[in-house]
Amino acid sequence: MIQQQNNMQTASTNNMVASPNMARNVNHGAHEVLDVHEVISGTLGTIDQYLMFEQQIKDPELKHILVRQRQFITDQYNVLVECFSTGQDPSHPTTSYKMNQSNDVIYGMKSSQPTKPKQSAAEIDDKCLSSIMLSCMKTSAQTMTMAAGEATNPIVRRVLQDSIPNYLEMAYEIFLYQNKKQFYQVPQLKEEDMQHMVNAYVPTNGAQNMQTNQQNRILQ
Repeated sequence: MIQQQNNMQTASTNNMVASPNMARNVNHGAHEVLDVHEVISGTLGTIDQYLMFEQQIKDPELKHILVRQRQFITDQYNVLVECFSTGQDPSHPTTSYKMNQSNDVIYGMKSSQPTKPKQSAAEIDDKCLSSIMLSCMKTSAQTMTMAAGEATNPIVRRVLQDSIPNYLEMAYEIFLYQNKKQFYQVPQLKEEDMQHMVNAYVPTNGAQNMQTNQQNRILQ
């Protein structure tokens, strides 16, 4: 009986020692694995949707944006999958997406017909498709932000973190296209209200006061 208890205790101790070693070899935490799976799955969905949209888009400018973004997203997908599966540096780092749109935003509202759900596939137009593209980019940026905040593998975290600005850039590119086509109108407050809101806050000299107090303590 005593020998059996000793054997059980030894086995338990061995298991306790093995667990940290196994965790180091796997190189990923459970939370990270679940989050990154969600990111990769969402990225796959975006690539597939972009492929379908390419056949439906009528405006050459929007189609050009879609093709460029799909190529970029596919490369980012490959980088993330590689570093996630190996836990090591990918064959090439993440790159920066450069949009072709100007940063000019058209402000103001013009009267238009109210929007309602489409009743047939024939009603799907460039406004609808570009709106879905914008939603995909915003959702991807949010999902990657959540995953990067708690990723245990430093390489996977860096790839996720570096990818977030790219998805925001692609989202902004689609927003600018929609705004130019008056698909996405930007209202403004009255000038008086706008000035009140813009000037509602002023900088603080708190940092300067803290530095002065620290210097005074040193002199004392």
